[in-house]
Amino acid sequence: MTDQQLREQFDRTFGGQPDLIVRSPGRINLIGEHTDYNDGWALPIALDVGTDVAARRRDDRILRITAPQLTATDEIPVDDLRPRHGSEWTRYVRGIAALLRETGRPVPGADVLIDGDLPIGAGLSSSASLELAVAVAFASLAGHQIDGVALARLGQRVENEIVGVRSGIMDQLAIALGVAGHALRIDCRTLETKTVPIPPGVRILVLDSAVPRTLAGSAYNQRRSECEVALKTLQAADPDLQALRDVTVGLLRKEGWRLTDVQLRRARHVITENQRVLDATAALQRGDVGRFGQLLTDSHLSLRNDYEVSSPGLDMLVDIAANTPGVFGARLTGAGFGGCVIALVTTDHADRAVMTIAERYRQVTGLPGAGFACAASDGTRIRWAAGQSRHQ
Repeated sequence: MTDQQLREQFDRTFGGQPDLIVRSPGRINLIGEHTDYNDGWALPIALDVGTDVAARRRDDRILRITAPQLTATDEIPVDDLRPRHGSEWTRYVRGIAALLRETGRPVPGADVLIDGDLPIGAGLSSSASLELAVAVAFASLAGHQIDGVALARLGQRVENEIVGVRSGIMDQLAIALGVAGHALRIDCRTLETKTVPIPPGVRILVLDSAVPRTLAGSAYNQRRSECEVALKTLQAADPDLQALRDVTVGLLRKEGWRLTDVQLRRARHVITENQRVLDATAALQRGDVGRFGQLLTDSHLSLRNDYEVSSPGLDMLVDIAANTPGVFGARLTGAGFGGCVIALVTTDHADRAVMTIAERYRQVTGLPGAGFACAASDGTRIRWAAGQSRHQ
């Protein structure tokens, strides 16, 4: 939706023009899945689809929020936010406002319109996109700014403390700090980031399995607990281990007998996936898209067999994509259990590949699979402000 369309929709909803419009992208993780909460590495990009928030300051202490895509509204006093009450989407918005106030940042009353072109529940971090969009909007209306890392931490706290998902910080960092045309290699221990250019001549396909997933109700928290138990067990052999990131393949081979079969496979995925991120970074830097594609496929096999977060639909979609002309490799992206697959494809084949894969998937599964070719985008920013053009 264009800025003009958003402003017209805001006028119809609230009467008058917004003070600003924030654009917050979704994200896909190219590689490095379930590594963030194990202090590992990840390689996401910010997407060129996302969440739009139009907002206007109010003179009173009321937040009025409407989300047309959800046909939902919320109205709550700023001084009585009750962030753990209400439907899930309202907890993200109220949670951001509550944590801003807790950290000493004022939140004014506001009229807020939430829209955008980011699919919800498809594994593209729609929740993190929303969190960061409203955080930037509230902060700007109050006349202050938040740096990218602090913004990401705020979004993660909403997930962990308000919504109850024990997520890492990778999604929020990618959305806050994304750079157009680049992936972002994140060291999830230090939060250091490094931009990695996407080679010319390739596109990333995002392929929706049409299998919904609800992260808070999935096995995500269970997988995290399994990793924590595996780490604690391995610390008997090496007390200096701080996270599964510190476990080498050699140590796991030597001391894996201490673990149950499930714990061994969970740890093996994390350890090998971390190495795949480092190898993928090197492959992109030298423009070796063939090697990068193979690493995508290897990642999916590990997520399917060792981490057990795939599904028949995701496996089918990966298999179809991998056998489509122009595709170098494919894997599930996000937490798993449903959602989306990504594939690396030559630019010349991108549009045809999307149609071919979606049609074949529909034929085989009967599900309304769809997809699009995407490019790496900039992170959360103020896209339009009344009286001037501003970016954040």
